[in-house]
Amino acid sequence: MKIEDTIFPEVKLIIPAIYRDNRGAFSETYNQRRWEEIGLPSNWVQDNFSVSQRNVVRGIHYQILQPQDKLVRVTHGALLDVAVDLRRSSPRFGKHIAVKLTAENGEMLFIPKGFGHGFLALTDAVGLAYKVTDFYCAPGERT
Repeated sequence: MKIEDTIFPEVKLIIPAIYRDNRGAFSETYNQRRWEEIGLPSNWVQDNFSVSQRNVVRGIHYQILQPQDKLVRVTHGALLDVAVDLRRSSPRFGKHIAVKLTAENGEMLFIPKGFGHGFLALTDAVGLAYKVTDFYCAPGERT
């Protein structure tokens, strides 16, 4: 697994080793020990999954009461994933990064608290799996 910096030091592109052969492929999508070694959050409390059709835009999502770190990856298809710096005190406030994530490349994006998240589905059906460090809180409730 390789971890690459982006234009935001806090947002990381994770490139897993993918082992392919005539039967298919295998990759490790998360390893708590490795994440702790490199100093990224490992206290995931919820896994989420969504499916979107081509040209669907989702986001920009942002949690105020219970902010979440997110680790996003595509299970099938391809999307353009976007993280926006919404930290008012940041010199990069309002700036964004866009990364193409595909099931084929297996790349993941780590999006920390303080960043909005959204994506554009680029293929007919896109599966997005993501881990979060706090529980979802619907407007008006707190977990």
